[in-house]
Amino acid sequence: MAAENSKQFWKRSAKLPGSIQPVYGAQHPPLDPRLSKNFLKERSKVNTVPLKSKKASSFHEFARNTSDAWDIGDDEEEDFSSSTFQTLNSKVALATAAQVLENHSKLRAKPERSQSTTSEVPASYKVIKSSSDAQLSRNSSDTCLRNPLHKQQSLPLRPIIPLVARISDQNASGAPPMTVREKTRLEKFRQLLSSHSTDLDELRKCSWPGVPREVRPVTWRLLSGYLPANTERRKLTLQRKREEYFGFIEQYYDSRNEEHHQDTYRQIHIDIPRTNPLIPLFQQPLVQEIFERILFIWAIRHPASGYVQGINDLVTPFFVVFLSEYVEEDVENFDVTNLSQDMLRSIEADSFWCMSKLLDGIQDNYTFAQPGIQKKVKALEELVSRIDEQVHNHFRRYEVEYLQFAFRWMNNLLMRELPLRCTIRLWDTYQSEPEGFSHFHLYVCAAFLIKWRKEILDEEDFQGLLMLLQNLPTIHWGNEEIGLLLAEAYRLKYMFADAPNHYRR
Repeated sequence: MAAENSKQFWKRSAKLPGSIQPVYGAQHPPLDPRLSKNFLKERSKVNTVPLKSKKASSFHEFARNTSDAWDIGDDEEEDFSSSTFQTLNSKVALATAAQVLENHSKLRAKPERSQSTTSEVPASYKVIKSSSDAQLSRNSSDTCLRNPLHKQQSLPLRPIIPLVARISDQNASGAPPMTVREKTRLEKFRQLLSSHSTDLDELRKCSWPGVPREVRPVTWRLLSGYLPANTERRKLTLQRKREEYFGFIEQYYDSRNEEHHQDTYRQIHIDIPRTNPLIPLFQQPLVQEIFERILFIWAIRHPASGYVQGINDLVTPFFVVFLSEYVEEDVENFDVTNLSQDMLRSIEADSFWCMSKLLDGIQDNYTFAQPGIQKKVKALEELVSRIDEQVHNHFRRYEVEYLQFAFRWMNNLLMRELPLRCTIRLWDTYQSEPEGFSHFHLYVCAAFLIKWRKEILDEEDFQGLLMLLQNLPTIHWGNEEIGLLLAEAYRLKYMFADAPNHYRR
């Protein structure tokens, strides 16, 4: 009976692939085609209807005026190929095209920006050209034109960092060469890592403010507990663990087509292309195959949780860091087919084991009903009520629930809110902190929320608040902003972690 219900569900939901609760990125919300029916009418009323009258002031009002995207496809009789829907699509397409042309003409009228210089890739490498530069410039100009969502005028002006530099440190993409202090830190890391038995406590202390790119791969392996501290045992340990992983591949991977594993593999196969869709590296078929194997083997070996959407994001920082061990330039556009099979196998196995170590500490985030996330979101709500009562009461006034925005922060460890380069820097500290991913992350989320208090308090309706919190403007963030965020999070932890009742109201 359960098998029949499962088949009926997939049959009904064939037009909208994915699981019951998809975790969309800030730039990729679910699309409800029925909402488009009023698209042209609303555009014609823009100049006559005040903006405030169109917004919902509370969650209940917003819910009444909003269709549920998951109602689409639930009715097997519904036909989306009708002539009405085709006509609607053509109208929306024409309106969108007109808007694009209008924006383009405005951009053409402005002085042309000088193109930012990026380091050239050697001719021997195949490079997949990224359209992210154009995407970034278009997004920044559109944001300035629209203006209602984020109060951009209140944010400090920063130079545009092209998406091609999103993965690496800012030191690695045309920035000034290393300072004397940075060289001294790098030398200290190398001394620690080359000693007969690495002092892990000292390594954590040095890694807290960030790990130099040159030594990050081996440092992450040590901090995650994947590599032993003894240098003489490292080579044999790596060889044994990599062989063990590919033994799992031979043993389990063919079972992905079996009936009881089909749903898991199908969901993984759907989610992989959604992982960092603007970064060409992750759209390469070979990379996607690696991610599929990693996620499927982890799901098979952890039946208590299995695969849950959001886990696919957690592979990417490890993959990028271990790939950087073999690639000197920024890896975003690097074609992995230029690497040898042994290199790719090493990157894949190391990514699997380090991700497994991470998830061992937060697995209750992904078990049935995700109790770990529920507890963390509740803890965040209590913490914010004590840190900044004005922001907390502002949410209550407009019926904004913390679960509506903070679920993704906990499920994806802020990866959907920050550029990938910032996530990598953040994880340097998480791996240096005791229970960094499970405990310290709570204080980072609290500091992250309070950082936007001015923008939050400026929004005076439910819809505006939710749109802000799901699209926070962090595209230009780098090591400096992450360093300040972590410092504030550490201050909050120092004040509240060991005195949970001291500041309770």
